[in-house]
Amino acid sequence: MTMSQRSQRSRAALDTPRHRPWPLGRQGCGVALDLGSARTRAWIAGRGLVVDVPTVTFPGAGAVYPIRRGAILDTEGTARMLERLLGHRLPRFTRPLVVVTAPVLDGVAYRSRARTAVEVLRPRDVLTVPSARAVALAAGADLSRPLLVVDIGAHLTEVVLLSEGAVVDARRTALGTTDLDTVPPTQMGDAVTTMVNAMLRQDRTSLTADALRRGVLLAGGGALRPEITHHLTGRLHAPLKTVAAPHTAAVRGAATLLRSVQDTPADAEPTSFESQSF
Repeated sequence: MTMSQRSQRSRAALDTPRHRPWPLGRQGCGVALDLGSARTRAWIAGRGLVVDVPTVTFPGAGAVYPIRRGAILDTEGTARMLERLLGHRLPRFTRPLVVVTAPVLDGVAYRSRARTAVEVLRPRDVLTVPSARAVALAAGADLSRPLLVVDIGAHLTEVVLLSEGAVVDARRTALGTTDLDTVPPTQMGDAVTTMVNAMLRQDRTSLTADALRRGVLLAGGGALRPEITHHLTGRLHAPLKTVAAPHTAAVRGAATLLRSVQDTPADAEPTSFESQSF
């Protein structure tokens, strides 16, 4: 498979209906979920990160991996996994508010299947947030300025341009840290560079250039691999900043949104999230 075949871009996916609006005044039990291809992470209100385990189910004699390359392939298997991991951790007779991170591209199908799988937890509502926005919130980034997020996961790498906290462009490649046995780190770095350069060429505004001058925010397990980050530093010619604990940034950002929703009075107007300069 060529690099161009691995790299995908879809403006149509960005034009699809957005994530659901945040309901207000949602007090009580809450769960933030990051359903990754390699690992599933869950944060429960008042308890913190309680689950960080491989994304795998055991319906029979062998192991089954229900999420691959950023896509939920087995919704029922994902539901069984969530029941096994979280069913006993949630208070009985409660209906939690659940926030789930989702990839930007092909996110419509992912969000639909994620909501179906999460029904096993009997939620009162299921909200979704783009992983790149969750990462930015975990980093305390200033969302009023253009921001370029590079999220290098186990099976998928996304490059996302945010403006005012909203996704304005996104690219992805079906490469991740699990491919490093067969793909050199330089190829992964080149894939990210190719996506960023494509954004620059096709951006008729100054948003991408402004974001690059500000610096690139790195997240995902790949941000912990110096052989990848060193190559990116040399190729992008832009400052790189790795979010703290980059492998758990998405679920922590989802938890930030969850806390904000739960702390907002039911009769209040939506407020912006407080952020620190980046």
